[in-house]
Amino acid sequence: MLTDTHSHIYAEEFDSDRDEVIARAESVGVGLILLPAIDNESYDRQETLAMARPDLFRQMMGLHPTSVGTDYMSSLSVAKAKLYDEPQKYIGVGEIGLDFYWDTKFRDEQIEALETQFMWAEDLKKPVVLHLRSSKDGNADNDAYATIFSILEKHPLVHGIMHCFSGTLNDAHRAISMGFLIGIGGTVTYKKSTLPDIVRDIPLESIVLETDAPYLAPVPHRGKRNETAYVSLVAEKVAEIKGVSPDEVANITTGNAKKMFFDD
Repeated sequence: MLTDTHSHIYAEEFDSDRDEVIARAESVGVGLILLPAIDNESYDRQETLAMARPDLFRQMMGLHPTSVGTDYMSSLSVAKAKLYDEPQKYIGVGEIGLDFYWDTKFRDEQIEALETQFMWAEDLKKPVVLHLRSSKDGNADNDAYATIFSILEKHPLVHGIMHCFSGTLNDAHRAISMGFLIGIGGTVTYKKSTLPDIVRDIPLESIVLETDAPYLAPVPHRGKRNETAYVSLVAEKVAEIKGVSPDEVANITTGNAKKMFFDD
């Protein structure tokens, strides 16, 4: 069975054909789809989808770093209320993290929001799903991975997934040593991607598969809308790199996801 550990299939991009998208995912063997939250503009859409197919979807709750702005405390209060009122409904705290790629105006607020949500995860004993993007200008002060590791040092109980991994091999090994799985998606198929070298060097037991649909579609669909069925292409690429069968990749990575989110 394949698991897509990161899909925004509740997004507006799928409003015209969501049922067909789900059917295509199931047709290639996807049996579990994890839904990361973004902000209070999408929480209701996410919940409606998760409630419609509880056999297929599991949802998370959190505030995405690019949604952290001047009113972030109000946004956090909405997410916290949902998470604490019905903790059994959510398998993790996510999608949370640091995004310095386009703008660092709310850098400090992002860090404060992240640490607040880390405290929720610690309190409720739930894993986190981290979104990490460094500044595109290469400013060392805005390296999301260096920043996250310094924060995680203060929160040793926090564990989870580093979604859409874009760090170095050293970052990957450090993340794994701190209790994180490495989220591998469509970028592993891109010609100039460094992910194949990282996948080659880390154990399959430290990897989960994802799409980040509707974003970052794998080759040969790059540049088009991504969808959960394409997680099978990610599995095939990882299998090629590792020299194993796609079925083995599917089974091991699904087991990794289940252990992270569902094992006590």
